Amino acid sequence: MKKLFLNILGFFVFVATPACKSQIDTTTVKEFDLNRFMGRWYEAARFDHRFERGLVGCTADYYLQPEGWVKVVNSGYENNLNGKFKQSEGKARRTNENTPGKLEVSFFWNFYADYNILELAPDYRYALIGSKSDKYLWILSRTPKLSEEDKSHLIMAAKRRGYNTDKLLWIEQKQ
Repeated sequence: MKKLFLNILGFFVFVATPACKSQIDTTTVKEFDLNRFMGRWYEAARFDHRFERGLVGCTADYYLQPEGWVKVVNSGYENNLNGKFKQSEGKARRTNENTPGKLEVSFFWNFYADYNILELAPDYRYALIGSKSDKYLWILSRTPKLSEEDKSHLIMAAKRRGYNTDKLLWIEQKQ
């Protein structure tokens, strides 16, 4: 539990630290339906982070609450798909109705980090998620395996935005 707490705390320290003149494009999607975003997402790829290091089979489940905020449940397995199951719960909220693809997420008290929806398939089958820093990037999919076409599209979109896609870790998932 202490390790999980330190990992989550480390996440917020890194996200809250200003990036050194990052050249990434953090423009979020213009159209976004929070209700359609709810449910299970599989982590197809991510940049390496201390708070997720060594985790595979990662998923994120989003549940809209009656008060309008979102319950977030992230989970994964240590080192391999038969490893120790890890789970953390947090909350997300919209920051501004005029920027529907910009959310904030918190896993520790009221310390929030950017959650920018950079790309989103019209049918909500994939999403590219970033923050204000070029150190954070996730590719999410509604299915455990992302199609090669969608994978190529998202890699190119991330490159166009200034991300170093060579740093992406492709995450093993249960099929």
